[in-house]
Amino acid sequence: MSHVSRSRGMTVAAFRQRKGAEPLVCLTAYTTPMARLLDPSCDLLLVGDSLGMVVYGLPSTVPVTLEMMIAHGSAVVRGATTALVIVDLPFGSYQESPAQAFRSAARVMAETGCAGVKLEGGAAMAETITFLVERGVPVFGHVGLQPQSVHTYGGYGARGKAEAEASRIVADARAVADAGAFAMVVEGVVEPLAERMTRAVAVPTIGIGASAACDGQILVCDDVLGLFGDFKPKFVKQYADLASTIEAAIQAFAADVRARRFPGPEQVYRASPPPGASEPL
Repeated sequence: MSHVSRSRGMTVAAFRQRKGAEPLVCLTAYTTPMARLLDPSCDLLLVGDSLGMVVYGLPSTVPVTLEMMIAHGSAVVRGATTALVIVDLPFGSYQESPAQAFRSAARVMAETGCAGVKLEGGAAMAETITFLVERGVPVFGHVGLQPQSVHTYGGYGARGKAEAEASRIVADARAVADAGAFAMVVEGVVEPLAERMTRAVAVPTIGIGASAACDGQILVCDDVLGLFGDFKPKFVKQYADLASTIEAAIQAFAADVRARRFPGPEQVYRASPPPGASEPL
């Protein structure tokens, strides 16, 4: 079933034009209620394939399917009215060929109503990015550390410490921008490299584990809110501890149930008194 994208405050063109201006605020979102809460403060909501770990408890993003992304993308679009909504293309849905990528992207956009798609990869994906953009699909790039390729990297360590690797990553960023991406995530690179990449491309760089010099920042909303267990990457700043709040609330609920304090008089329906009779005090 198709969904028509609603008119939004932020557009792809407006997002791109924010290069070098006020920093862009971006967060991940996976559900309608969370999208509604994040939307007023964000320029972009990313339905990230991080949902594989955050929502489904998977060990990585690799097992995430196109169907999962579409289901959550639709939910976020329903909850967002001003932020740009972009949906990740999951591993295996675009790497085979530009044609495969277009089929996946077209399905995501038609079935969710999102504004565009995000895909990982540098120079190797330039042909695919151009293929998509020329056919009307806005593309949000992703360079530096690429979680879908974590098995190739052998871990999540910061990239670009050596000049040879840093030069390759800068070349990737330029290739993605030249191919037509309207912006790009720069993930897990040393700070000087993130600054260098931001100067090297004419589109916004959105940092995660990068530098405040990027044109914007993105984090996983569950990390920001303290909802994602005990693991906290170095690049995350936690702004709340909702996990403890939720845990305390559920413990209080459980105690009330076990003590028969819940439901109380305010939470139950009483039978209506018979006609002409007054309800007992």
